[in-house]
Amino acid sequence: MAQTERDIDDPRERAARFLRQARDYQLGDLPTESRHPLTGDLADLSRHDLPRALQLLKQIDCSCLETVLRKSAGVAALASRMHGCLDRGRRVFIYGCGASGRLSLSLEYLWRLVHRGSDAVRGFMSGGDLALVHSIESFEDHPEYGARQVAESGFQPDDLFVGCTEGGETPSVIGATEAAAAASRPFFLYCNPDDALSKVTRSWRVLENPSIDKLNLYVGPMTLAGSTRLQASTALMLAAGAALFRVDPTPLLEFLDRLDTGFLIPFIEEEAAIYARGEYVLYETSHYGITILTDTTERAPTFSLPGFENLQDPQRRPSPSYLCMSEAADGASAWRDILLREPITLEWEELVPVPGRQRLSGFDFSRNARAHRQALLGGIRQHVFLIERRGPRLEMQLGTHRAGVEVSSLHPLFEHLLLKMLLNMHSTLLMGRLGRYESNLMTWVRPSNKKLVDRAIRYVAYLLARDNIRVSYEEIAYRCFEKMQELGPDQSIVLETVAALRGS
Repeated sequence: MAQTERDIDDPRERAARFLRQARDYQLGDLPTESRHPLTGDLADLSRHDLPRALQLLKQIDCSCLETVLRKSAGVAALASRMHGCLDRGRRVFIYGCGASGRLSLSLEYLWRLVHRGSDAVRGFMSGGDLALVHSIESFEDHPEYGARQVAESGFQPDDLFVGCTEGGETPSVIGATEAAAAASRPFFLYCNPDDALSKVTRSWRVLENPSIDKLNLYVGPMTLAGSTRLQASTALMLAAGAALFRVDPTPLLEFLDRLDTGFLIPFIEEEAAIYARGEYVLYETSHYGITILTDTTERAPTFSLPGFENLQDPQRRPSPSYLCMSEAADGASAWRDILLREPITLEWEELVPVPGRQRLSGFDFSRNARAHRQALLGGIRQHVFLIERRGPRLEMQLGTHRAGVEVSSLHPLFEHLLLKMLLNMHSTLLMGRLGRYESNLMTWVRPSNKKLVDRAIRYVAYLLARDNIRVSYEEIAYRCFEKMQELGPDQSIVLETVAALRGS
């Protein structure tokens, strides 16, 4: 069996191995990695002017939705392929990694919700369903893993495969798409310009392949640089979902444009204050589990927070937030409520115990989660953040704060996308209030794969350059890997590396 990154203990050896491949992962020129020109003071706005911050984030999200509307011809082509496949009694497979993987699972959930359990649409993601709630470290760096998942998924030549990658360069999604292209004609959805991706060999290989149909959904930089869980994943989900359900995205844009998002302000302030006091939050729902997870799971790698705790870990550390499916009697039922099917895991010998069914069973999101969490927290307070559908309204409650939005006019796809965008705004700004990014840079990013390692190195170089300190890419890489070995999940690799290099 080949040696993996996890097998290497020496940080300098790990850095040297990364540097030998670094050219393939130096993606700073891609727009999805760039700084948005309107959000340079986002961190300050999150602390001092939440109304202006929310107005800005909504403006950028509306622009994202407008971009998808302008791509109507491409969405129509995707819809034609999807429904031609479904009309023949075949299946549509939607695959992604990280945020795009979670949107793939969300689309399957919504299909099952609307079509009463139909299994004609299959969403899956790099690392299997466990990756919905737990990062599978470095999985996305392996195109062969994506290809193997396609081979094991039940995909057949008459089915349609849709690969989704926000940046257009994720190796596991590219590997999966190329594997599908060997058997049929897949679709590839991405959010960077072709000319920018021309320098990334693996991406250009897909873009030049005449056997793969492409849909470019370039939406520009993210509100938080590199955080493709924001506008890029929204665009992908809207385009793929609009094609799948044959709905016009215009009502969602009009709804968001009219919506006063100021009702989020007390929730942002309250949740940030809870964490600042060292207390915890339990998100509770019976209806929106998968959509809440698309935001809360991403907080761990984006802001270097402890991931969701697993009951099987004897030394488990509580995550700042957790999920409770209020109508689920046990963990297995909660997973079925989240996915509307049984979970699918990867029982691969080289990856066990990380993505397997046994590991997944340790994440108990049932109504028992409150008691499990409280036992772990001892006397520390846990606050319930209720997000629920009550009649025609999407309602939120945290402590004394209550708010609701009338959503009965929205298609379920748009309802869940609206909640995704609201939660993205909420979490981005509450993390800004906690100092988890600087300006619009993810200075607390956890470098858990090669793309994020490069991002961390670039941010260190940028922060040092502001002080007229010049350090080579290679030296920063060595220091970053040293800090990755030394530091825990609640510490900033970027800032600690900057401090070490300033003092050297």
